[in-house]
Amino acid sequence: MKKYLISSDKPQYRANLHSHSVLSDGHLTPEEMKKAYKDEGYSILCISDHEYPKDHSDITEPDFLMLTGYEVYIRMSPDGKMHPYEPEVHLNLFAKEPHNEKYVCYDYPYAKYIRKTEGRLEGLTLVGEQGARHYDVEYINKFIKTAVDNGYMVAYNHPVWSLEDEASILAYDNCFSLEICNYGSYRSMAVEYCVALYHQLLRHGKRMFCNAGDDNHNGNKMLTGSFGAWTMIMADKLDYASVIEAMECGDMYSSTGPSIKEISFEDGTVHVECSEAAHIHMFNGGKKTKAVYAKEGEALTSVDMELDEEAPFFFVLVVDKNGGMATSRGYFRDELV
Repeated sequence: MKKYLISSDKPQYRANLHSHSVLSDGHLTPEEMKKAYKDEGYSILCISDHEYPKDHSDITEPDFLMLTGYEVYIRMSPDGKMHPYEPEVHLNLFAKEPHNEKYVCYDYPYAKYIRKTEGRLEGLTLVGEQGARHYDVEYINKFIKTAVDNGYMVAYNHPVWSLEDEASILAYDNCFSLEICNYGSYRSMAVEYCVALYHQLLRHGKRMFCNAGDDNHNGNKMLTGSFGAWTMIMADKLDYASVIEAMECGDMYSSTGPSIKEISFEDGTVHVECSEAAHIHMFNGGKKTKAVYAKEGEALTSVDMELDEEAPFFFVLVVDKNGGMATSRGYFRDELV
């Protein structure tokens, strides 16, 4: 029986899950950002301001959904300052309920933006261990678990920019997704599309999904760094509960260009349908990655690739003629039955 992992029958909603407004270090208001993304054809936006949980559901519309979330970070410096040559951790916290504005593990230096808004911090519920944050695996895992226990889904952000080594990232638990492409970092560093890291996470049994976002700050009120990387979320309908459920189930994929219309599995064969592609790859946990290239002057819109019997999982990478990429999440063997 054919197993549909991505089905053309299910709606796909374009989302930017990583962005910053004037509430932290961005340059556009939430209302300006919402208009810009809606005008560009997006359906979902998360304004993930630094250390600033904020429910923006007051500007949600029937055809445009605002997700509640914020970005947290943990650095080596006791004063929370960024050091250009030291590693650090950035995490996006997505609230499973729209009105959840709990502040996880409050530490005074990190709360510099929210402290600028009079009375804002006093109106929030502080959860978890308060006081100095520590850049070590034990503390970071405790932080992530605290966030999860208080109604957040946690994504690991821009691993290349963060300068963390692979062993450190593998040691973190309870992250539901990897930000496989951070467009702001991709524009400056060129390598922040982390397919190899995602492959290694799956190989080590980390059942994480993958998402992408702009991480846009819109300097000088220009839409610089916007609309370059997005997450397509396959929800039954465009409401908060349905979108969160789809994200929790991994019904989403990442893109900087191509679209994935179908991924199905039957009798050991993976079938892919997509927008026009120059080449399509299937990673399977081993050295023998499957790849199909279009003939010169032509484009691929569908391929069939056999999944080796010993392969523990697979995910698909679609590359278009402009170098844009779309990446499915990893699908493990027990999900194919």
